[in-house]
Amino acid sequence: MSTAEPFERIYQRACERKGGARALAALLTPTVSDEQIARLPDNLLLGELTKKVFQSGFVWRVVRQKWPGFCEVFFDFDIEKMLLMSDEMLEAKARDERIIRNAAKVFTIRHNAMMIDDIARAHGSFARFIAQWPASDIIGLWAYLKQHGARLGGNTGPYALRAIGKDTFILSSDVEAYLRATKVFDGGLNSKRSLGQIQQQFNLWQHQSGRSLTHISQIIALSVGENVVGMQR
Repeated sequence: MSTAEPFERIYQRACERKGGARALAALLTPTVSDEQIARLPDNLLLGELTKKVFQSGFVWRVVRQKWPGFCEVFFDFDIEKMLLMSDEMLEAKARDERIIRNAAKVFTIRHNAMMIDDIARAHGSFARFIAQWPASDIIGLWAYLKQHGARLGGNTGPYALRAIGKDTFILSSDVEAYLRATKVFDGGLNSKRSLGQIQQQFNLWQHQSGRSLTHISQIIALSVGENVVGMQR
């Protein structure tokens, strides 16, 4: 049986650890409306998916430093141009010193461009599809990206969604530790049953607090673990 606390208790603990409500608020990611997301160009979304694919298992700082090179090599992730790239062209680009040379990850760009193009044909744009997906079933969107995209499983898809402003929680190590300690789930982290239990708990916390899933997730992470910088003593 879950022993998860009411969200107000989690929030108050985070405030105490981080130096008060104002200091805590400064650490939270600004929220973006679904209307704003729906207006984003699909090439920007492909770029964010690609950035997170390359950051997965790698030093994020290095990917950020190389990012202007990625945009040059891949034509700012123009969807039509990505769809026209042959295997030989992708292999050549994977050897370009302006990017991180990982051929397997380079090939995901075309695959994910194909996913975006298919969705855009059905929904008007990939951005609109993302924007219209309900946050109350964000794990369903994670599953969709994992099934139809390339290398978007685990936390890669959620981090990409967070980067474009889509409201989503992230199962970081601190969040996972809290959810396990309070028995929100007791199986494998990425099993369908566990994710359903986690989504249900986040929906409850959202009902209690009126906050975004993004902020709830971040506040939980800041309320536990060893991140006590600024904690009042």
